[in-house]
Amino acid sequence: MTNAKIDIAELFQAYYDCRKNKRNTANALAFEMNYESKLLSLCEEINNGIYTPGRAIAFIVKKPVKREIFAADFRDRVVHHFLINKLNPLFEKEFIYDSYSCRTDKGTYLGVNRVARFIRQCSRNYQLPCYILKLDIEGFFMHIDKTILFSRLRSFINQKYTEPDKELIIELCRKVIFNNPTENCKVKGNKSDWNDLPVTKSLFHSPVNCGLPIGNLTSQIFANFYFNSFDHYIKHELQIRYYGRYVDDFVIVHNDKEYLKSLIPKIKNYLEFKLRLTLHPKKIYLQHYTKGVKYLGVVIKPHRIYIANRTKGNFYKTITLWNKVICEKKILNAEEQNSFLSSINSYLGIMKHCKTYKLRKKILFKNLSVYFWNYVYISGGYSKLVLKIKPNL
Repeated sequence: MTNAKIDIAELFQAYYDCRKNKRNTANALAFEMNYESKLLSLCEEINNGIYTPGRAIAFIVKKPVKREIFAADFRDRVVHHFLINKLNPLFEKEFIYDSYSCRTDKGTYLGVNRVARFIRQCSRNYQLPCYILKLDIEGFFMHIDKTILFSRLRSFINQKYTEPDKELIIELCRKVIFNNPTENCKVKGNKSDWNDLPVTKSLFHSPVNCGLPIGNLTSQIFANFYFNSFDHYIKHELQIRYYGRYVDDFVIVHNDKEYLKSLIPKIKNYLEFKLRLTLHPKKIYLQHYTKGVKYLGVVIKPHRIYIANRTKGNFYKTITLWNKVICEKKILNAEEQNSFLSSINSYLGIMKHCKTYKLRKKILFKNLSVYFWNYVYISGGYSKLVLKIKPNL
């Protein structure tokens, strides 16, 4: 190992980035006390090669779908942000335009509109036959092969990364990737929360040396990197023009239905032999564009994009749960206020990109408890809620 060290200023920047959306959590608040000395200590650990990831918290979330989350310790999240700050500019040069997840100025809104555009262009403004093939991976995050990921990432860094701390960056990536968060994790909630979670969606059942924890920034970005070779295979080897991907949910649009059918075994073989991944056998969708396609919380049809029924149903359920909370407590603390705001605005953020003004207005006024209007007001044409008074941190 060389004598090159990581720059403490970059670790401080990673800390500031990390705390932006996590400042009210107990973990973040505990770290913020004497954060300068803690960051200096963390920097020394990394530079001396003795840094090891800490204990994670495992829990289940049920919205929008049931998932297992591993929340890393705050100091580990600082390391994750540090790595992504260093590597993401290099990744962005390699990623295709039409991968939308966890990328600046991209996301679900771009993904939905790009697929709608693909359909419109492929069908020559809905005048020609056009078909949609939608696929995803069975237990994607839980089956990412860590050995393949790290091998490719190490080669990538050796080729593209030119700063003197290269070896430390590679070593940090190794520790983050091969860390097993299921060991010595703290389970939040009840173990029964896992009862009806498919084994393909849990790290506790992942094959040896497989699986990245949902909840870590590095998992999201490294997953994009892991899938990048497949993106290039589709775009450049198979020369598919109309292709878009959000995490492991991807869409191909083409005039020829039989051609799309012929792609399925090719895709299946590439994923199995190159990435050790399996196409979800129950999530292969191939239909004429007039049937519409469910994608990223909406239904894309000719001339219009609808909000999906599941998204509406989940929004109603979320409001019902929050109504129960405020009716029991009457007063929300700062963390609860921000959690409520984040929860509601996430749905409004999805819905505002469809023609849902009347629906958003109806849901908020007819379903949201009147107690909440003591805390929030409506902004942007029912597109978001804003706190009236910022709670004390």
